[in-house]
Amino acid sequence: MPPVDSRPQPRSSILGIAAYVGGRSKAEPGQRVIKLSSNESGIGPSPKAMAALKSVAGELHRYPDGGVADLRQAIAARFDIPADRIVCGAGSDELIHLLTISYAGPGDEVLYSEHGFLVYPISARTAGATPVKAPEKDLRLDVDALLAAVTPATKIVYIANPNNPTGTYVPPEDVARLHAGLPPHVLLVLDAAYAEFVDVDDYEAGLRAVEAAENVVMLRTFSKLYGLAALRLGWAYCPEGVADVLNRVRGPFNISTAAQAAGVAALGDDEFLEEARRHNSQWRAWLTGRLSQLGLKVTPSVTNFLLVEFPQEAGKTAAEADEFLTARGILLRRVTAYGLPHHLRISIGTGEECEIAAAAVADFLRGDHG
Repeated sequence: MPPVDSRPQPRSSILGIAAYVGGRSKAEPGQRVIKLSSNESGIGPSPKAMAALKSVAGELHRYPDGGVADLRQAIAARFDIPADRIVCGAGSDELIHLLTISYAGPGDEVLYSEHGFLVYPISARTAGATPVKAPEKDLRLDVDALLAAVTPATKIVYIANPNNPTGTYVPPEDVARLHAGLPPHVLLVLDAAYAEFVDVDDYEAGLRAVEAAENVVMLRTFSKLYGLAALRLGWAYCPEGVADVLNRVRGPFNISTAAQAAGVAALGDDEFLEEARRHNSQWRAWLTGRLSQLGLKVTPSVTNFLLVEFPQEAGKTAAEADEFLTARGILLRRVTAYGLPHHLRISIGTGEECEIAAAAVADFLRGDHG
């Protein structure tokens, strides 16, 4: 008989998790790194947020405000919503995990779209639930496919709108149709991490959907447009009952003093936020045009990144492009784990970084490996 393992054993569902791997940040020693792998801000953090961060340096020996009162009030004022229905988390990732362990468990199903954020199935397995993915159509969420995948075991439906890594979005009427087709006990979570970058008319992040129902939650983050990824700060707008549940299970001091101070300051830095939007729109359009001119298929994006399809021809594949660019210190994101092995995702960096990356892609496609 094989020996009995007497060590503490995790739930079997935990061992089925493929750990999340973020975008790379390092290249060869001594080489300049152009990091376009993690959808970070192209122009950095708000100057007001940096000043606020420095202002609390002398308070590091104090516990943060466990109720996150000032930040929740600032969010409430910015979006004209009630502060008592806002719950803050260490990035929206923490809120995804808290929602999943609170509303799903063994025997339950967590539904998401085929190319949806990898944290959704990870959080489902963490809770002991079963992740279920519904097929997309042309790299866009398919409402009919999602509704067809709903079963009596479905407890949560996650949709990223706009979606990572495709950069596509669905209009509010599609969200409303999805919600209308769900049983009232199923929680619909609208993950709007990239909402601030969207510059089209037929988009709504989820505020109205939350206000119209008892089973809809909207998630937002400070990691993208606000440029505070290092501080891990996100928030949820919830029905009262869901907010109560999240406040019961979150850590008592889950948001640091630094993150709270920087978040309040960033919300009030209108000049910086507008500049960040302008920069992203300008360089997203430029990079889309340049890569398209090179013969690559670029999925139309409303976010701060592009999903780019490479040929399946030897010498021009996505995997080979990634190796070529990495050798030059240009770090993009492989998205094979998302079911997209022929694509790379490229974040919108500074103007110079976009130009260097595009030139390197052109060299790769020409076979210029010098």
